[in-house]
Amino acid sequence: MATLPSSDDEGEGRLQVRSVWISDVHLGTPGCQAAALLDFLKTVDSRHLYLVGDIIDGWQLRRSWYWPQAHNDVVQKLLRKARKGTRVVFVPGNHDEFARKYLGHSFGGIEVVDDCVHTTVDGRQLWITHGDYFDGVIQCAKWLAYVGDSAYEFTLRLNRHFNSLRARLGLPYWSLSKYLKLKVKRAVSFIGDFEQAVAREARRRGVQGVVCGHIHHAELRDIDGILYANDGDWVESLTALVEHVDGRLEILDWGDRAAWGAKASAQAVVSTGPAAAGVGA
Repeated sequence: MATLPSSDDEGEGRLQVRSVWISDVHLGTPGCQAAALLDFLKTVDSRHLYLVGDIIDGWQLRRSWYWPQAHNDVVQKLLRKARKGTRVVFVPGNHDEFARKYLGHSFGGIEVVDDCVHTTVDGRQLWITHGDYFDGVIQCAKWLAYVGDSAYEFTLRLNRHFNSLRARLGLPYWSLSKYLKLKVKRAVSFIGDFEQAVAREARRRGVQGVVCGHIHHAELRDIDGILYANDGDWVESLTALVEHVDGRLEILDWGDRAAWGAKASAQAVVSTGPAAAGVGA
């Protein structure tokens, strides 16, 4: 456990890192934890900020418009970081695939690319991709993905009601949707197959590691000599990947600190994958 410094009212960061990766924010959906993400963005400053796909949920917005002020505040904060000198790079995912029409362009100082390579301070090259290209359901039958996404949104609604009850009982946040998803996907080895496929492609590209999102499962580990990092999401787990100034990589879990949007005196768990010390030293 580590207590992270709080953000002030002006939004100036109190945790300085070299790089930040976030993905699967799903702005435009009720499940998006925008207040927690805004708190994170106000607290953490970095030289590089990578938005690794599914930042905006275009699929959901096409079905039903949902855009509260908190979601607009997140967008404005990202633009403000870009104006103030942070290099902000947006790698679109499947839910914001509309942005892939603008690859190579820059909007408000935010670069839009299909993928990219980040070099850590200690010289490792990390390939950055959202990860949907490795999902057979997305690639081979997009209509099935839409059906699955609708079922997932229903699960998230159950999750919100479930945690509202837990909050009234004084119990901490617990992701029902994450639990159910992991139970199902472990049964079909989905996550493991995804991780192996992404790591194989990173090896083929001649890089030392890969950073992705897409499956809403934060992870930091070695896969046959390739550093696999998944930054998680801001719907279920409220996690980000950071590179410290010495090149060390860690997953920050903002779930405890967020406390359903509360910004005061909570703690954030800092967790390192089992192989991180070896590959990140």
